[in-house]
Amino acid sequence: MGTAYFFTLQPTFTQGLILGQFSVLFLLIVVLKYLFLDGVSDRSYKTPSYQPKPEPDEEDAVPLLAEKLGVRPGKDDQSGGGIESADWLNGILQQVLDAYRVKLRDGLSGAEGDEIARRRVEIYANKMRPPGFLDPIRVHSVDLGASAPHLSRARFKTQSTSDADPAIEFDMTYVDALSISISTSVLFHYPFASFARLPISLTISLSRLSSSILLTPPHPHAQHPTMTFNFPSPNTEFTLNLQTKSLMGSRAKLADVPKVHELITHQIRKVILEKGTLKVVLPGLATVSEVQEDVENERATRS
Repeated sequence: MGTAYFFTLQPTFTQGLILGQFSVLFLLIVVLKYLFLDGVSDRSYKTPSYQPKPEPDEEDAVPLLAEKLGVRPGKDDQSGGGIESADWLNGILQQVLDAYRVKLRDGLSGAEGDEIARRRVEIYANKMRPPGFLDPIRVHSVDLGASAPHLSRARFKTQSTSDADPAIEFDMTYVDALSISISTSVLFHYPFASFARLPISLTISLSRLSSSILLTPPHPHAQHPTMTFNFPSPNTEFTLNLQTKSLMGSRAKLADVPKVHELITHQIRKVILEKGTLKVVLPGLATVSEVQEDVENERATRS
């Protein structure tokens, strides 16, 4: 019985099939690595030249202009039915957000203040990024907006139990032009570590956010009294209008991929739903660390 050799000098059908599969796989890797991806090396991070600018929706242009001029479209219904005006609270919210915007810019205006705000946002973004998944994040521009959430139709919320804390429900609408433009690279570690990187440039802008929110005043007998704002619960529908501009690739570029917009919108919705509770610590009655410990204990009890 003769010895059977898998590879012979004369090509066989099996050898041709295997070589064909390897050649297709090799061409696919070459196209991906040298057309869309950049090789990972020790060279300094290269900033892509693409820096998109946000463009607000036409349907939100008029409400945004009215917001900046101080004209509130649609006054609160004060005709009765337990609905009260929240204009006084809207004025406070506007002043609070303006104070934060000035603080982020170190009290400076113009390009100098914009640069200070951009650097601070960039430092924070790089603290939060996963190092093994993303390259350093470069923030090109940040627009902190000019308006504040507008609350309307304040009404007392009927609680399910008699001993529950009283609460006030508002309809909240936030129309502005918040935006951030960044660039980074996604790192690939397959088929081996540091295989390649995919450069990505993104511009994310928020034009409208509307939902109902619940304001719970501090309970006098609570151990650490706080005023709580509850944003949408998982069962609550809310409006989130986002614009995204994306550019992916090294030499060949893919622009405005719909899946990227869906992914970003989904993640932002998820963050709002998961972290939609804001507790305001009352000076002299509690500390931030005490309230944080209470929140962690509540999460542990629920889980």
